[in-house]
Amino acid sequence: MKIYQATIQQLDQVAFLFNQYRIFYRQPADLKSAQKFIRERLQQKDAVILLAMENEQPVGYTQLFPSWSSVSMQRVWILNDLFVLREKRNQGIAKALMNKAKDHAMSTNAVRIILATEVTNQIGQNLYESMGYRHFDDFYHYILSLDS
Repeated sequence: MKIYQATIQQLDQVAFLFNQYRIFYRQPADLKSAQKFIRERLQQKDAVILLAMENEQPVGYTQLFPSWSSVSMQRVWILNDLFVLREKRNQGIAKALMNKAKDHAMSTNAVRIILATEVTNQIGQNLYESMGYRHFDDFYHYILSLDS
């Protein structure tokens, strides 16, 4: 398995995985919109997408969005997506993607990586905690939905 930062040349592979990720989160399949979204992220360089390939086939990805900490005045990365094909799970791919995300964050002198997961995602929580991520109760996070 190889993991590398995706470019526009891997648009189709990433869009396929991104579409599957959205289906996992109970969204309707929409490969055309997935391609458009990923194309924009890659062209505008407002995300870093790490792609896991096995035998020249896409098996997983993670998508990181840059942000900043005003308090520390340093970069942070938001690990927004982490997805591995169902048939490829429990093979260390998610952990390898997260390690690559950590390497990337460290190479940009980031102070932290932030992620969120569903309360019911016990498998993900176990993975994150095994890798040193900690759940914290110091802050409440709020969401204001802007769609009507």
